[in-house]
Amino acid sequence: MSEYIFKLPDLGEGTVESEIGEWFIKVGEHVAEEDVVGTMMTDKAAVELSSPVSGTVLKLAGEPGDIVAVGAALVIIDTEGAAVEAPDSSAPDATPDPAPEPVTQPAQKAEHAVAVVADDSEPAERSRVITSPAIRRRAKEADIDLTLVPGSGPGGRILRRDFDNFLKARATGTSFATSAVPSTNVTEIKIIGLRRIIAERMSAAKREIPHFAYVEEIDITELESLRKHLNTDRDTSQRLTLLPFLGLALIKALKEFPQCNVTHDKDRNLLLQHEAVHLGVATQTPDGLKVPVIKHAEMRSLDDLAAEVRRASLAARDNSAKKSELSGSTITITSLGKLGGIVSTPVINSPEVAIIGVNKAVERPVVFNGQVAVRLMMNLSSSFDHRFVDGFGAAAMIQRIKEMLEHPATIFLPG
Repeated sequence: MSEYIFKLPDLGEGTVESEIGEWFIKVGEHVAEEDVVGTMMTDKAAVELSSPVSGTVLKLAGEPGDIVAVGAALVIIDTEGAAVEAPDSSAPDATPDPAPEPVTQPAQKAEHAVAVVADDSEPAERSRVITSPAIRRRAKEADIDLTLVPGSGPGGRILRRDFDNFLKARATGTSFATSAVPSTNVTEIKIIGLRRIIAERMSAAKREIPHFAYVEEIDITELESLRKHLNTDRDTSQRLTLLPFLGLALIKALKEFPQCNVTHDKDRNLLLQHEAVHLGVATQTPDGLKVPVIKHAEMRSLDDLAAEVRRASLAARDNSAKKSELSGSTITITSLGKLGGIVSTPVINSPEVAIIGVNKAVERPVVFNGQVAVRLMMNLSSSFDHRFVDGFGAAAMIQRIKEMLEHPATIFLPG
């Protein structure tokens, strides 16, 4: 028996360990060279790993959700009876030794790791399905619409067994219709991948940061009138939402309250006050909450900022966002849209010190110019790191934003 130890490669950006996302092979199965063996989860993406040799799988490092260190054994393969080609680029046509000695390979090169991104050749509705590129390729070859395949993984992710079961059902004519009998099944969902990362970061943020919450109601009647006017002749896909207006108002307010455009370097015990505004936009995706970043938002006009928010949010949802586009924010805004409710308590996106949340806008009677009138009202819910932002400064900044949003022309005045 000749054992080949496939070690977890360095996946880049200083990664020292990675989480097993999904296996596409089993112990005892034959694997061919360049076959995808599984995915590993980093902080930003899922990465496919392909086998550098052919042989029979003897051992896997663990189950989905387990953590594997870079350089540790990931898959052990019996290569007996299969030719093992040495990675010698100077002699690509060399014939390998037909009976190689057992060898333990060093950490494999990054050429066996391929970042998972949406295939641009696929329809948009298919690219939103959560699954691996290997299954997407199989679906494309079999001409199967992945939106019809039920996924049993986290967030409805289509696993290999889901796709195999669908193929079998289609071949035999079996229906996927659910039974009318009440189900007593309980599905255990392992907390892995992005959901695990979100859980860890949220726990750390609430554990380490003393949140100071501040909520203010804002009359956005005039702002909504301006927004509708600007959208009159726009294509539906280019219409303005409230977020770019809030973004511009926040950027202008940060010039007066720079202590809120800060990140905390806890390792060096430093506060990094940024002149540039790298605006994080919390975005709900099929994989969980992501925060794409609009770099140098202070340099953008209303239309430019709106377009970049749309582009970055879409890239986060379809997994086409680059790692650099999902990090480096200095302050974050978040919105639940129509589900915004009256008040929320947004959790600070560490290492930032502030986050601004948009709640639902509703018409209600208020006293306006000494008379009762129906106005469009919306609350801003904000959270600040009370270690570094005093309550007075936090409240003053929100009041400045309120003033600009209630008199939207002031957002565009210089100074």
